[in-house]
Amino acid sequence: MDVLAKLHSPDLARLRGRRTRLIRRWLAAGLLLAAALLLAHPGSARGAPATPTVVAAHDLPSGAALRASDVRLADLPDDARPAGVLSSPDAVEGRLLAGAVRAGEPLTDVRLATAIPASGDPGTATVPVRLADAAVAELLEPGRHVDVVAAPEPGVLASVLASGATVVTVGHQEPSAAKGRLVLLRLPEAIATRVAAISLERPVTVTLR
Repeated sequence: MDVLAKLHSPDLARLRGRRTRLIRRWLAAGLLLAAALLLAHPGSARGAPATPTVVAAHDLPSGAALRASDVRLADLPDDARPAGVLSSPDAVEGRLLAGAVRAGEPLTDVRLATAIPASGDPGTATVPVRLADAAVAELLEPGRHVDVVAAPEPGVLASVLASGATVVTVGHQEPSAAKGRLVLLRLPEAIATRVAAISLERPVTVTLR
């Protein structure tokens, strides 16, 4: 005779209740494990392979000189990674941002200017300046000497902010940027601070020497 048949109805009900609770606990544990795996590897939830991608660790302003601590790696699905995206935090060390970046935004090669060359003169500083006229940046190349000019505004005449600045590098043009490319200029330290401050308030351009 079947063992279950020998059990009284109350005993049989308790046995079935224990078995049901055990099954529910295993199902709950399985669901929790599946949820944890999906959070750790979000790309796998969509069935797309994920690749480590360099993203901003926090909000970064335009012209910021990057360090490895300013970025982090995040697993992004391959179909969500933009063209030219970076895969190593070391690739941003010493580079300048051509535009502001939000925390979590992937960094691509066109958002970065060339690595800042070391200056042989300790009395100089490198200043990022975005030119008011995008076409002027097309005429510049590293080593070119220029004068920095603040454009006129109502009640304010045009003025030369710095003479004989050296072009260090010219960044890529951002499609969304209303102004021109980000240009790195090497200037005496005493003048560099003034140029950086005024370039945030007034349109700036350069004249060629």
